[in-house]
Amino acid sequence: MNEIFAEFNSTILLVIKGLAVGILASAPMGPVGILCIQRTIQKGRIYGLATGAGAALSDFIYALLTGLGMGAVMTFVESERNLFWLKLVGSVMLFAFGLYMFVSDPRKGFRPASGGKGTLVSNFSTAFLITLSNPLIVFLFIAVFNMLTFVVPSNPVGMLAGYASIIGGAMLWWFGLTYVLNHARNNFGPRGVRKLNRTIGTIVLVVSVAYALSTLLHLNITFY
Repeated sequence: MNEIFAEFNSTILLVIKGLAVGILASAPMGPVGILCIQRTIQKGRIYGLATGAGAALSDFIYALLTGLGMGAVMTFVESERNLFWLKLVGSVMLFAFGLYMFVSDPRKGFRPASGGKGTLVSNFSTAFLITLSNPLIVFLFIAVFNMLTFVVPSNPVGMLAGYASIIGGAMLWWFGLTYVLNHARNNFGPRGVRKLNRTIGTIVLVVSVAYALSTLLHLNITFY
């Protein structure tokens, strides 16, 4: 009974972590983020959601590939020393990612809409292919997976639920973003995109620094 209860708790925790991974992977205002904003403002919310769904599916594929690759070397992580360096490297990678978001200017990709609205399938497909063409997202997943200790081979059911919740987290982000844009479309433009990216970058920087310090000082602050 205790084992069942522990596995249930582990599964719930993996679902929560999966939601966090999905949000973190979707939040940066890269090409697809810009595309989602443009389509929501210029075409309507449903087209923005279709764009986000395409990106979410691509993120899920990369997350699954990353997790399977990490699962093959979990024996390496069983060493506390190895885990210490792995978490530290993950923090550094996440810091670099946050810094990039903060200093980059996504407004350069903000262009007026051309042509018609297109179908929802075409909006979904283009976002999926654009996200899939950027394999560097794997490095973000490696960093986040290490920080959250997301890969747990001993709980396959929980891992399945965790991976599924990555899509849920991504769609929560796109749902919230398109909702805000739909209600503030007259006041949200390239400048708003820049502010949003800086805010997200700042949050990621703070989290990465806090986690790196907790790792270096061996504080009992963990995500598992």
